[in-house]
Amino acid sequence: MTEMPIPPAADQPISPDAAFATLMAGNERFVTGSPAHPNQDAARRAELVPAQSPFAVLFGCADSRLAAEIIFDRGLGDLFVVRTAGHVLGAEVLGSIEYGVSVLGSPLVVVLGHDSCGAVAAARSAVESGTTPGGFVRDVVERVTPSVLAAHAAGRVEDEEILHEHIRHTVDLLLDRSQALAEGVAAGRTAVVGLCYRLTDGKAQVIASRGLATPAVAEV
Repeated sequence: MTEMPIPPAADQPISPDAAFATLMAGNERFVTGSPAHPNQDAARRAELVPAQSPFAVLFGCADSRLAAEIIFDRGLGDLFVVRTAGHVLGAEVLGSIEYGVSVLGSPLVVVLGHDSCGAVAAARSAVESGTTPGGFVRDVVERVTPSVLAAHAAGRVEDEEILHEHIRHTVDLLLDRSQALAEGVAAGRTAVVGLCYRLTDGKAQVIASRGLATPAVAEV
């Protein structure tokens, strides 16, 4: 079983690379069926009453199958989680992510997408059929549509290719729109990583990374 990196105390900042290693070690435990369930007891609950210092901000799709603390085998106070359908960005999302990084001191921001994403499928259908859903679902679809169009323009037409394009697009949007994140990455204080979660085996695959001292993998 993979050793479980332990984030340091709040007065000893963890690096973006160490935070990423901690996160991915938890995912490996989840995939192999050997979770450690850290930081899920009464002692941890009491420890967190005065303050929180999550080691990562997790910005993911709101899909019910993407419960971050479960698939990364973490507990209370470890992850600052923000979720929207299709991980689409708005001002309140950007503000929440910046709060996690600038106020709480999280060195890592993760964009978490997944296969069989309904928002991506709906945006692809809208592009190909010319029809969009009603209500506020339309707003979600319209925010995913640029990723679908960019993928098509690059000759990427498979579902997985479009999904990966959307994850990359979200990572780039975060850095384009948030000065705090861009400055953090430039200074080496922060990393932004895009992951794609596979529903079948529970594995999180790196699609894009910005700011890691050692890039996780080549982009897909």
